[in-house]
Amino acid sequence: MRVANQAGRLQIVADGVAVDVETASGGRFSAEPQQIFDRWAEFTTWAATADFTDGTPVVESELGAPVPRPGQIFAIGVNYADHVEESGLTLPDAPFVFTKFPASITGPYDTIEHPGGSVDFEVELVVVIGKEARHVPVSEGWEYVAGLTLGQDLSERDLQLSGPPPQQFALGKSFAGFAPVGPVLVTPDEFADPDDIEVSTVLSGELMQKSRTRHLIFPIPVLVSYLSSIVPLRPGDLIFTGTPSGIGFTRDPKRLIGVDDELVSRADTIGEMRHRFAATDRPHPLTTVSRSTSHV
Repeated sequence: MRVANQAGRLQIVADGVAVDVETASGGRFSAEPQQIFDRWAEFTTWAATADFTDGTPVVESELGAPVPRPGQIFAIGVNYADHVEESGLTLPDAPFVFTKFPASITGPYDTIEHPGGSVDFEVELVVVIGKEARHVPVSEGWEYVAGLTLGQDLSERDLQLSGPPPQQFALGKSFAGFAPVGPVLVTPDEFADPDDIEVSTVLSGELMQKSRTRHLIFPIPVLVSYLSSIVPLRPGDLIFTGTPSGIGFTRDPKRLIGVDDELVSRADTIGEMRHRFAATDRPHPLTTVSRSTSHV
């Protein structure tokens, strides 16, 4: 099953045709996309019987984030060995976890404000949680996944790496629009192998990243198990699973995102996102902050 957010309404999509869930279900399910995850099992049972006869063509320009208001966004750093190597780090013994703030979510074709500084790309497969997960065994990890979507963990490296440890990972990765996801959510059964999905980044026509999720150091069931052993995962939460090598910041010379660039992200079966970046006349946050000279 493929689920979309078109013009703010929940849709089921097949072969380029969209069915409005609220209308087709006679009001049984809300049109609001985020609410469906609280009733995911009931919804998927109904959706298997949905009639596409009265469906309408998908309008790409109207597609928004399939998960528009997640309660929590977890992100996994250095989860591909080649990205560990290019970052000059050592293989982690456990998942390296940080967060992105939910207000950074945007859709698959939106224009994103460029805040200045060193804006970098990180294509990632994104997990959407389908039911509350707490102390989940690795062997049951996939049972808690509603579906998969595509994401970019956009990162402004100057803010992210500023100051002494602990550095500003969450802030540097949470500017408005820095968590684009889409274009649809796809349930695991739609993939030939949900543990082996190709993801890639193309920046203004140049291939920058390309890998497969079989190379994840900590696969999806491990991530669900590990995170749920610490904090409850709730329906509609997101897990950005990590990015492969090829990011712009570690290249020599660096290749970062400018306001004239087009960022294209792709994942097998899920589809493609395309983003442009708009300049702003507001100063970069690091140029405006100052430390108080008075201390208690």
